[in-house]
Amino acid sequence: MAEQETVAVLLSNAYESLRSVDLPAASRFLDRALAVDFEDPEVLHALKCANFWSERLSRMESMPNPFERGEYVLAQWKGFSSFAAKLEGDFERCRYAWKRFAFSLALAQYRSLPREEKDFHEAELSLRIGRCHKGAGDFDEALRCLEAATRTRRDDAEVLAELADTYALSGEARAAKALFREAFYLGPQRIDLELLESEMIRRLVERVAALGHLGPELAEWVPVYGNLWGVFSVKRELKAVEVGKLRQSIYQLENELKENAKDRRFIVPRLINRYFWLVDHTVAAREDRAKVEEILLKIRLVDPAIHKQYTA
Repeated sequence: MAEQETVAVLLSNAYESLRSVDLPAASRFLDRALAVDFEDPEVLHALKCANFWSERLSRMESMPNPFERGEYVLAQWKGFSSFAAKLEGDFERCRYAWKRFAFSLALAQYRSLPREEKDFHEAELSLRIGRCHKGAGDFDEALRCLEAATRTRRDDAEVLAELADTYALSGEARAAKALFREAFYLGPQRIDLELLESEMIRRLVERVAALGHLGPELAEWVPVYGNLWGVFSVKRELKAVEVGKLRQSIYQLENELKENAKDRRFIVPRLINRYFWLVDHTVAAREDRAKVEEILLKIRLVDPAIHKQYTA
């Protein structure tokens, strides 16, 4: 029992060191825990994670620019997620400690930018810093930064998706649903699915991927099924200028579908999502039912299976 308690204390000390972004100290605690019990599965798991990050930090230190280092750390977090998923055991406390370490480390890089570089990267920095606060678990600060980012990048899908994700993590489901719907309409390919964390969007992405939609096309199908399955259920009225843009976008995509069969896997879901938006607008505006039927017919011609689900 004493040995188990000692290992538990050493692990806690290691994770606390990671919270302070002190990898050397965390590694020392883990080495001591290994000496106490060289078969403890969580210790072995955590040490493999420490080795992963030790190698990456040595590479990061050779990068002179803080912004570049921050980008590198966030890229490595995605690689780490894949790496850790292949390790034996599922230790949530351990994963959370490394997640907080990675995003706090990236945050420190962005914050260390000289004033002139902060001004140069201003448009990107609020997004990056907000994303790091979200990853480190500070949702209030993440919301503050991401809302600031939306003021300069109002129609940016990447910013809106991060803001939606943070609202979801904060328990604000209605705001999250509305913003996710908006983000995936504006630009699915701008959204980094691997950096979205909330259960709402992760479950949706996993279910869509399970249908066989993988790679870049996955992001295009997320809003389609998000609508069908009731995830993107919070909708808003469109302004007249937005309706005009929506119709023009549909017209362009319909022409692209006729001319570029090779891009069908991207065009079809993007077009269907816009049809969904147009149906919602037509119903909200109380236009003639025949107009809705006309749109539904277009959906059926493009994808009968989706049409069947949508009208069921």
